[in-house]
Amino acid sequence: MEQPNFEIQLLPEVIDFLNDLDEKTRRKIYYNLKKSQFIYDQELLKKLNEFIWEFRTMYNGKYYRLLSFWDKSEGTYVVATHGFIKTTAKTPLKEIAKAEEIRTQYLKNKDRAKMK
Repeated sequence: MEQPNFEIQLLPEVIDFLNDLDEKTRRKIYYNLKKSQFIYDQELLKKLNEFIWEFRTMYNGKYYRLLSFWDKSEGTYVVATHGFIKTTAKTPLKEIAKAEEIRTQYLKNKDRAKMK
């Protein structure tokens, strides 16, 4: 069986976001996450800035986004920080800033754990 190009780690806020969605929507998002691990398609995973990417799902007329970043320190992971339903043409800057802050904290905590 073909190996995925990267693994995906869902942080707790993403899990909470997904658990609040109905089952069909949740399944569609998980399907797209899995598909993005095997094929590169900007409709599924798109770079927003130097560090932040978004997993993209459109389902039943709504745009679901899971913001994320790459962690290549131990294997290749994409860490999903949080999710939201997109209501504007562009991804809101406050959502990107939130993902950047979560990324910074994640990397700090990881560095601290290595020092112990």
